[in-house]
Amino acid sequence: MPPAPFVFSSATPQGWYLPEAAYPYYVLALYANIDFTSPNGNPPVNEGSVQMYEKGPESVKFLPDETVKAKLASVKKLSEVSAKDYDAVYYIGSHGPVFDLAVDPGDIGLGDGFCQSGEIVSAVCHGLAALVGVTDAQGKSIFADKNVIGFSNVEEEILGTTKEIPFSTEDRIVSLGGKYTTTDKPYEPKVVVDGLLLTGQNPGSSSSSSPFGEEILKALRK
Repeated sequence: MPPAPFVFSSATPQGWYLPEAAYPYYVLALYANIDFTSPNGNPPVNEGSVQMYEKGPESVKFLPDETVKAKLASVKKLSEVSAKDYDAVYYIGSHGPVFDLAVDPGDIGLGDGFCQSGEIVSAVCHGLAALVGVTDAQGKSIFADKNVIGFSNVEEEILGTTKEIPFSTEDRIVSLGGKYTTTDKPYEPKVVVDGLLLTGQNPGSSSSSSPFGEEILKALRK
């Protein structure tokens, strides 16, 4: 089975968003060897996401899942992993990546490795913030001239978090040359695939109502 790491934020209290890990995990787990990795090796779940998605079928079983518990108990540090050992990478959202992954040398190095070796790079919601420092072999941003979607400014304003974060994911992607798109209505799920770069707008984009996990699987099977 192809190997692929899920990259989690270690930022507290923002952490990682439960459904953005749970649904793609269960789509991919039967077909890929999934490792969990984060900057500090101990990623905190965003408690708000646990409460909000407590009835989601994948979210309900994710945290009590014995295999998942074992993976979370032995999360690899980003400094311990290399893109050459994997076929794809998936960056999980929540506001955490805006605070730590965006500037983490281990994360940027991992992303560079995937981008420059022509492997699958996928991210959802604020997970795209983990890629703002990633470049291709020519030094261009991974987002340059790519069709991309992530958590929007409008959604940030509705959530009331615009002034609480270091930067806007949407604005940063645009400044790096990304062809940013969004949904007609805030918080609608949407997935954009441009070559080997797969992005989703918000938590709903990684749920059972959206094909995000399936798009990663499709790319792995090519």
